[in-house]
Amino acid sequence: IMATTTSAAVTEPPGLETQRKEIESLLQEHELRAGDTWYLVERRWYEQWKEYVETGDQNSSSFPGQIDNTELFEELDSYHLKERLVENEDFVLIPAEAWHKLLAWYGMVEVQPALERKVVDLPSLVKVEVYPVEIFLCLHSNMENVVTAQFSRADHIHTIQKVMMKQFDVVEGAETRLWMKSSDTSCERLRNVHVRVLDSCLSSGMTVIMEMRNADGTWPSSRPQIMRNSVEEQDSYRGQPGVCGLTNLGNTCFMNSALQCLSNTPPLTEYFLRNAYLEELNFTNPLGMKGEIAEAYADVIKQMWSGRHYSVVPRIFKTKVGHFASQFLGYQQHDSQELLSFLLDGLHEDLNRVKNKEYIELRDAAGRPDQEVAEEAWRNHRRRNDSAIVDTFHGLFKSTLVCPECRKVSVTFDPFCYLSVPLPVSKDRVMEVFFVSLDPVAKPVQHRLVVPKAGKVFDLCSVLSEMTKIPANQMVVADVFNHRFYKLYHADESLSCILDRDDIFVYELNRGSVEEEGDEVVLALYLRERSHYRDYGSGSSSYGTSLFGHPLLMTVPRGQCSRDALYHLFLQRLARYVRPPDPSEEEDEEEGEDDDDDDEEEELYKTQTNGVSYGPTDSQQGAGHQQQQPCEDEEEERGECLPCLPQANERQAKRKGCEARRRKLLFSIQAVNSNGTTERGMGEDGSAFSFSSQPYVAMDWDPDMKKKYYNENEAEKYVKHQSMEVPHQQTTVQLQECIELFTTVETLEEENPWYCPMCKKHQLATKKLDLWSLPEVLIIHLKRFSYTKYSREKLDIIVDFPLRLVTSCLCDICKGGTNCGKFNKIRQPTLPAPLDSSSPTQPANDVTSPKHDGMEGATPCVNMETD
Repeated sequence: IMATTTSAAVTEPPGLETQRKEIESLLQEHELRAGDTWYLVERRWYEQWKEYVETGDQNSSSFPGQIDNTELFEELDSYHLKERLVENEDFVLIPAEAWHKLLAWYGMVEVQPALERKVVDLPSLVKVEVYPVEIFLCLHSNMENVVTAQFSRADHIHTIQKVMMKQFDVVEGAETRLWMKSSDTSCERLRNVHVRVLDSCLSSGMTVIMEMRNADGTWPSSRPQIMRNSVEEQDSYRGQPGVCGLTNLGNTCFMNSALQCLSNTPPLTEYFLRNAYLEELNFTNPLGMKGEIAEAYADVIKQMWSGRHYSVVPRIFKTKVGHFASQFLGYQQHDSQELLSFLLDGLHEDLNRVKNKEYIELRDAAGRPDQEVAEEAWRNHRRRNDSAIVDTFHGLFKSTLVCPECRKVSVTFDPFCYLSVPLPVSKDRVMEVFFVSLDPVAKPVQHRLVVPKAGKVFDLCSVLSEMTKIPANQMVVADVFNHRFYKLYHADESLSCILDRDDIFVYELNRGSVEEEGDEVVLALYLRERSHYRDYGSGSSSYGTSLFGHPLLMTVPRGQCSRDALYHLFLQRLARYVRPPDPSEEEDEEEGEDDDDDDEEEELYKTQTNGVSYGPTDSQQGAGHQQQQPCEDEEEERGECLPCLPQANERQAKRKGCEARRRKLLFSIQAVNSNGTTERGMGEDGSAFSFSSQPYVAMDWDPDMKKKYYNENEAEKYVKHQSMEVPHQQTTVQLQECIELFTTVETLEEENPWYCPMCKKHQLATKKLDLWSLPEVLIIHLKRFSYTKYSREKLDIIVDFPLRLVTSCLCDICKGGTNCGKFNKIRQPTLPAPLDSSSPTQPANDVTSPKHDGMEGATPCVNMETD
């Protein structure tokens, strides 16, 4: 029991500096080792002690006084620790040697227990156990007399046994056994008293029940009374044995599906229902799990076949599985086949009739007949592996390796428990894309394309070209995400880079515009909405913006990149859902403009003429970098205007500029980066657009202008091509095709070569697997995931499979022979005969074996798809 009262005589402490050095040295030297003892000290007391010894003055007012852990207790009567205490915030941990020194120097508050804690070795973690396991203890003969005790997870069950014998005055030497009961009223034997509390799955809140053997050698009950369901529950339901659900504990469908498949496997279920497993539990097998997995599985099966439950909660079974296979801890999703593989292997080792596995030296075939070599391999396998799992599920592969250089043939026979067969993978792939035409009034068209799975982006364009009659070299493929271009693809990029969930747009461009040195440049065009308030945090005079709508790709002649030309090109491109203002609307708006708004607009456009960052063109630079001249009446009217041209056309510019000032612009144009944001310095100080790389520009809309002239509903519209109306047909294959694919000749990979005994070196040999012999029940695992460098794809191919497995999948020498396995009738497991109801050991003692005619055929193949 963890909390003990400490009373120790206070000794004369050494000097403060000595105290500090001794404690610090002990803290630095001691590492956490399983089984060691550490102590909890209230942090404020410890910090005051540190301050005290650092002063060097024994008369200091910071003297900490006696060790006081009052703040750590929930209440001083029971001395229970508060919940959720945090190390280094509420308490500090110190090793035993340091604790005893502090206790000797300062003493402890009267009656308070020392908070002694053990270091425990948890899976992949060594830690001080601050909160030990708190359990309830009682005798089977008097379950109302319950006491509470705390034990370390590092304590052994034998420690609990001794404490209980002392607590309940059990005569020394009396033969006892223990049960643990969880909150859901189910119980489990604590069979091995030499295991730790941690390994026994005991946790806080559970009850440990002790019973003593009777004088006549019997036990008061084979199981505690509380293990049985209540009388009311037993009488309330009678169902067909085996027709029973399994409660989902949280993402445990992978486990439940595997359990249901095995539950409906007659040979295995009969083996457990008639208790044949009890005589074959192997507690010493180092590869097994001390019989615990087998017992936990048996409990689930017996409950499911008792006919007394609608559903069973397999919580203890899952706890056992997670204990022995840490990958299944918690409540994450897992693969059903992975769980099934672990369970079959665990059941086999727990039930292995071979107690001491002998070393067997394998012999080479050396030209001997396959039948002889196969029988020898099977005998060797059974000499080390002999269980009900082997009887039911194990078969034999024939593996043939051929050296590509010397043609040496090596034949071996290897056992298997299940077949993991591949599915035929289609060479084609279905992709859905949106095609955006050059026609500004045409809506985007959604197409469904069948493209080569290993193809390039150009292949996608070629297929789309056949539908649209647009040349493939006039298309650009883009991934659109969050109103911007996530990626623009090159024609030679692999289609595997594009995921099914990506939104792919294909843009039609003018002829020759894709060429880097052509007469036209491709502009990536974003739509942004300005906020009403300036983005002062950016350090510039710009406004905050947010992207909206669908981005566009369009071509612009390199010689027509003036701001006025860009504005009209963009307006024309958006003609389907952007309405230009009428002259009458412009006049009304100008009359109603507020002076305050004009002031803000004037400041915004000091460095951006008409919202477009202005800079000299190449021709202007050649003319001596002429300055842009303002209009004469600029101070009189402060509306937005188009840029005035250089002095060479000054009169025309004045006339056009003043006319344009009376036209309200719907949006301004800004150079941006690929993310759609304006970086500091981008487009400011008269800098021009750079066409050395992919240029991105944004149309910045005032919210009021957007609301009035931008038709959001129309912008989101698209049409579906007739290819979208063709339903996607799921492929159907026969199981035989999968098995044939599994037995196809393949060449070994470079990472896994074969050492040729003739060539005396590793070779990339050819390998072929054949099915030599089949088990009574054949488990077939369909490998439904296809992996690429970028993603994994779940194959939705439908697989038709028979209940009678045809022998064409076997080696020719085996067809029709004894190697084909035992083919039984499809049937339900035969339940044990009803026993006297007075026997507490037999579940479902009034359920008889159901009559079932069955149908002729093989035991059904278990089709395990990954979850």
